[in-house]
Amino acid sequence: MLLACLCAGVAGGARAHAILEHADPRVGSTISGAPSAVSLYFTQEVESSFTSIEVLNSAGARVDSGKPRVSGTTAQVGVEPLPPGHYTVRWRALSVDSHTTQGSFGFDVQR
Repeated sequence: MLLACLCAGVAGGARAHAILEHADPRVGSTISGAPSAVSLYFTQEVESSFTSIEVLNSAGARVDSGKPRVSGTTAQVGVEPLPPGHYTVRWRALSVDSHTTQGSFGFDVQR
């Protein structure tokens, strides 16, 4: 019984952060056409003032348009026209419950 209570407490705490649920382009994907934006979908609403997304080309230069647009659990940033290659997305999000999460992932635009 005690183990069930402890597990329930851990699971409840994990839901208290804005965790990246999925992205478009998908994490680790290879896409045939360059996207006009990168969208991140979180498990909890995020604060627009403290959420950031950077999209970097293989040389490490930023190719995003700057401050992301945030609506509820979604954050999106525009990107300049992307030539074929590898791109890295770095993000940081502050959830409405004041917990910060961050991470990164890559995607490829097909040659």
